Amino acid sequence: MLRLRKAVTNLTQEQFIEGYRKAQLIDVREAKDYDAGHILGARNIPYSQFRQRFKEIRSDKPVYLYDQNGGKSARGALFLKKKDYQQLFHLQGGFRQWTGKVKSK
Repeated sequence: MLRLRKAVTNLTQEQFIEGYRKAQLIDVREAKDYDAGHILGARNIPYSQFRQRFKEIRSDKPVYLYDQNGGKSARGALFLKKKDYQQLFHLQGGFRQWTGKVKSK
């Protein structure tokens, strides 16, 4: 858990809302969950495809990650930290506790 705390900053929904518009917002859930509803402005890079697709995420801008409960986004942040990404944040509690703006297909 200590490694995680050094790698990623846990944010409450209020803190997440304050910063995510100026950052890259990444939903690491599978496409079907993303399509059913996601935070407005989020890009979908499922955790299952992270190793192949992480280069789509710029390392020079903050990265805000979330998933359904917070576990996979934390693991995604650890993976990015190992690849030298510095500004990593994730939504505490995940999407299921999100009450902000949502977009669905």
